[in-house]
Amino acid sequence: MSTSEVATHNTVEAGLYIIVDGGVYDMTGFVDEHPGGSKIIKRVGGKDASKQFWKYHNEKILTKYTNRLKIGVVGEKAKL
Repeated sequence: MSTSEVATHNTVEAGLYIIVDGGVYDMTGFVDEHPGGSKIIKRVGGKDASKQFWKYHNEKILTKYTNRLKIGVVGEKAKL
């Protein structure tokens, strides 16, 4: 998946994708569950959110949600 393709998924209506360390995550179904609130996820939708993610989370959180939310990596076709 290209960064420009991820960029088109920047709202809940369009599908809310973020990039963390090159992985593409579909946050659409998770946005309202996010313990930090939906606003922060919506703000980084369609973008590389690595810096923001690591500021508040650790590897354990990424591992916990990878199977559920990761849909591909930047540079590959998405697993939809």
